[in-house]
Amino acid sequence: MKQQQIKHLIEGRILQDGLTETGVRGVKLFRATRPLPCVPAVYEPSVVAIASGSKEAVLDGERFVYDNSQYLCCPMSMPVKAGTPAASMENPLFGVYIALNPRLMRELAIEMENAGGANPKTKGGPVSQAIRLARWDEAFSDALLRLLQLGDSETDMAVLGDARLRELHYAILKGEAGHFARQAFGAGNEIARSIAHVSSRLNEPISIDDLAKRAGMSRAVFHRKFKQSTTMSPIQFVKTMRLNNAAMKIAEGMTVSEAAMDVGYVSPSQFSREFKRIYGQSPRQWSDSQHVPFETA
Repeated sequence: MKQQQIKHLIEGRILQDGLTETGVRGVKLFRATRPLPCVPAVYEPSVVAIASGSKEAVLDGERFVYDNSQYLCCPMSMPVKAGTPAASMENPLFGVYIALNPRLMRELAIEMENAGGANPKTKGGPVSQAIRLARWDEAFSDALLRLLQLGDSETDMAVLGDARLRELHYAILKGEAGHFARQAFGAGNEIARSIAHVSSRLNEPISIDDLAKRAGMSRAVFHRKFKQSTTMSPIQFVKTMRLNNAAMKIAEGMTVSEAAMDVGYVSPSQFSREFKRIYGQSPRQWSDSQHVPFETA
C-alpha cells in the first residue's frame, strides 16, 4: 500500500520530533511522539498529509481531525489552533507538509479550466470555506510517494523535483479538494488576494475600506464575501492573524513588546487586553507556559 511506503520513507528520514526538510522546496516531513495541545498557529497555503496517527486543527471554533484517510487543504493563509493531542511513543504521528505554490496552482487551475477539466465537489454537508479535508485518492498517494522517493538521490531531486511537485499540485486540484482549491487560486478571486495582502502586511495599518476598494467591492459586499470565504469578518480575521502570529513569535523566544510591535500593535495595553480575551492568559503568562517547540505544521 502506498501510504505504508510513505510512512516507512518518513520514518527512515526523520530522527526527532518536529519538521525536517526534504530537499524539495516547500515540502517537509514531521514527526510527533508526544501529545501537544492545540495552540495558536498560522497555516500558510498548504496541504498537510498524515501517514500515521492523527492531527487536529481548529478554525474559528470549527474542529478538523484528520489521519491517513483524509488530508487537510488550506489554500489561503489562515489563523488556526493546531496540535497533536493523540500522539504518543506507542502511536507516533508521521506526516508531510506541502506548501502550495500560488503561481503553480493558478497556472494549473487555468490550464484545467481551458481544457474543460472538472473537479469533483466535496461530499457531505457544508463546511468551512477556508479549510477542507479531502480523501487520499490513488492519484494523490501516487504523486506524493513519487515525490518523496526522490530523496534517495540528489540528482533525481535536482532533475525531477519540480516536475514531481507539479504532479502533486495537479493531483490536489483533481481530488476532492480540487473544486474548493481552484476557487482560491483561479482567476478573479479577490478575497484570496485580499488575504495575501493582509498576511504580508500585518505590521502596517490595515483599512477594511481600503481592502474593499482594492477588491472592487462596497464595504458591505466585501464583508459578506470575506465571511463566506473564511467564516470570519475582515476585522476578526486581521485581529486573529495578528494575535496568532504574535503568540508564535513569543513561543519562539521574542519578547512580548517586540512581538506586539512586529504584528502592528502600537499600544501594549491594547495588545495585552486582546491577547488575554482570545487565549485566556496574558502575553507574559503565555510566554512562561511555552516550554515546547511551537507547532508549525
